Amino acid sequence: MSLRFTRPRAAAALAALAFVLALLAAPVRAEGPTEPLSIVSRGGRHAFQVEVMRDDAGRAQGLMFRRSMAPDHGMLFDFAQVAPVTMWMKNTYLPLDMLFIRADGTVSRIAADTEPLSTRVIPSGGPVLAVLELNAGTAAKLGIRAGDKVEHPLFRGR
Repeated sequence: MSLRFTRPRAAAALAALAFVLALLAAPVRAEGPTEPLSIVSRGGRHAFQVEVMRDDAGRAQGLMFRRSMAPDHGMLFDFAQVAPVTMWMKNTYLPLDMLFIRADGTVSRIAADTEPLSTRVIPSGGPVLAVLELNAGTAAKLGIRAGDKVEHPLFRGR
């Protein structure tokens, strides 16, 4: 049996191959350096290792293109000033819980189980200093709620 490709069929096959290769070549970012962070809730103290995004480039990249994150890891976005913020899930494959945190370390709001790859805006609902992203379901599993305290050097002395 022999296969015969016409020009349109060959072009379509090459386009499909290019598409698959582009998907496979999508950037996959490994975790960077981490810092300890704890959340104190009614259920106790919950320890995490977090990457901290302190500049515009880091905050813009966030967890984009990551395919997995350890259960006890997260990402802390330091906005350097207290203000209302918005987040989104563009190019983010992991469903996340977003904890919006005031300057004193108090969780003001939780956006649970955010939709991967969505450009829907997720508002803080008020002025915050930081946002902590954890794997979706973590807040519910550990009983973390608005009003709980986040312990990290970012919130000391505020």
